[in-house]
Order: sequence, then C-alpha cells, then structure tokens
Amino acid sequence: MKALVLEEKHHLSLRNIDLPTELGPNDVRIRIARVGICGSDVHYYTHGRIGSFVVNAPMVLGHESSGVVAAIGSAVRDLMPGDRVCMEPGIPDLSSRASREGHYNLDPAVRFWATPPVHGCLCTEVVHPAAFTFKLPAHVSLAEGAMVEPFAVGLHAATKAGIKPGATAVVIGAGPIGIMTALAALAAGADRVIISDLAPEKLKIADQYPGIVGFDIRNGSLAEFVTNATAGWGADVVFEASGSPRAYEGIFDLLAPAGTLVLVGMPVERVPFDVVAAQAKEARVETIFRYANVYPKAVALLASGKVNLKPLLSASLPFEQSVAAFERAAEGRPADIKLQIVVEESLS
Repeated sequence: MKALVLEEKHHLSLRNIDLPTELGPNDVRIRIARVGICGSDVHYYTHGRIGSFVVNAPMVLGHESSGVVAAIGSAVRDLMPGDRVCMEPGIPDLSSRASREGHYNLDPAVRFWATPPVHGCLCTEVVHPAAFTFKLPAHVSLAEGAMVEPFAVGLHAATKAGIKPGATAVVIGAGPIGIMTALAALAAGADRVIISDLAPEKLKIADQYPGIVGFDIRNGSLAEFVTNATAGWGADVVFEASGSPRAYEGIFDLLAPAGTLVLVGMPVERVPFDVVAAQAKEARVETIFRYANVYPKAVALLASGKVNLKPLLSASLPFEQSVAAFERAAEGRPADIKLQIVVEESLS
C-alpha cells in the first residue's frame, strides 16, 4: 500500500510498501483518514534516531491518527464497520508484569508506531487491536480524533500531578504538548495556568483559552511573574514541557512549598537538577512516559466540549504533499502548533 516512508535521515518517499494486512480475531482493519505530525516524527526525519532508537531500515512514519473501521475480527464486539475511531499507537504484551500492574506503557516489549523498527500509520490502511481502538462520538471530527494521542500525553501528565481544585499551574513550553497539558490541567480542576515560551505566535494561540495566561520569557523573569501572580506563594504544579535544558535553571523557584514538578519534555542532553532546592520545598517530582489508561477520558473530554483542540490545528495537507508537510514541520514555524496529513479526504 502507499505510505510515507523514512528511507534514512533527511530522505522521505511517498511510495508503495508491503505492510502486514492479516486480520486477527481481536483486530480491526482501519482506513486511515488523518495523521498528525509529531515532534518525534520530525526528529527521526532530521536526526535518524532518538536515543537508542535508530532508523536502520526504511520505516513508515506517523502515530497520531484517526480513521474509519473497514472490517472487524471474529471476536470483536464493540466496534463495527463504518465506526469513526482513533487509535492508541502503543501495543503492549497484555500478559506482561507491567501490563498486569497497570503500567502497560512501560512494558519493555511494547510496539509503538513509528518507533524503530516498528512501522507507523502514515499509510492508507492499518490493522490494529480492537482493545486499543476507540470509537469517536458523532460530533467529534476525525481531525480532533487524530489529536487525541498528543492530548493523552497532557492528560497523563495532569493525572500524575494530582491537581486539586483551584490550583495554579505553570507550563513551560507552548508547543502542542505544552498547550494540551495546560488544557488538561484546567480540565483536572486548575483555576489558572501560566504558560511560558519565547514565541509570541504560540502564546497568542494559548492566550485565547479562558484560564490560560501566556508569558513571554524574553520580557522578564518567569519566576518573578509567578511570584507576583500567586502573592509570593508559587505554583502548586509546574509542568516542564519544553525539553530545553535551560528550563531546569531555577525551576524550583516557580514552585510552591510541597508543590509538584512534572517532567513531560525529554531533553536531548543531561540537565542540571538542584536537589537541595527540591528538598527545601519538599517538592514531589513526577515523570511521564507517553500515557496509560487515559484514552477513553481524553475522548470523553472532547465529546463533552470541556476541551477544545480545534484552535490548535494549524494546517491540513493532502497525502500527496506529505514530504512537503514534513519539510514545513522541520522548519518549526512559530505559528504552527499541529500539522495534519489528510490521507483519505472522503472520510473526513
């Protein structure tokens, strides 16, 4: 079938490739409608690797997706052909200890789309376990469905934060994950979220949401801004979503006593970590790796209207322009939050 293939670093092809098509009893076959471009996809394109995951052979990209069920396996009961769905891209071993203890995202054997050597979903059709395929309500678009995956990251972070009603949160980094984390924090009960970045275009998009206050770090100290906004107390929760090593300089100055720091972004190098500053505030430090057990909640929040991801979709490009779409994503245009590729226009 036709797919967007990363042949090697800096070399993409839209071509035919042999992919698995056998439908098992607990699987569904899905015609792909839309696929979002994630920062990890771009990183594989520009660098050919992320940590120990190295592109050593041609690999289909993409893991943020939505589509329409075309066929179901003999044991599938909760989905039917014609259902509009989004797909959780990580497939664990459900018999593993990590899965049995509720941490299937940490299963060492998990097969995650577009993580070498596993092919992604930027193709015309996929076969996927029904257990990790979620029906979209009629009023949730396929474009929104393809944003459930990155929103799940933010929702997992907000869940790990243990946010209490009325809390003040800070998000460092106003990229797609940062803004979605801010929205998840509000949905979890935060009264307000201060989000920081150095791109005014991104902050303008974040600012349109009630409860989110943008701060341009080029204009002053984020710590002073947070201190003034909280009458000297600090933020109850701080989410580091930029992945920048510089974000860790004085990060505990943002935090209230007994507050929580959640590490969302993944730095590409070692970062300084002030243990004494953390101890002095008895800070709780949480980390996340992707997400687990949040997809149904993410879909429910979109369906209820409590979370609106539509303003974050910057552009939708046709499948035939996939290579150009990745080139644009690699540019890192300041006003771009989320780019999507429309694989099959007739489904949207």
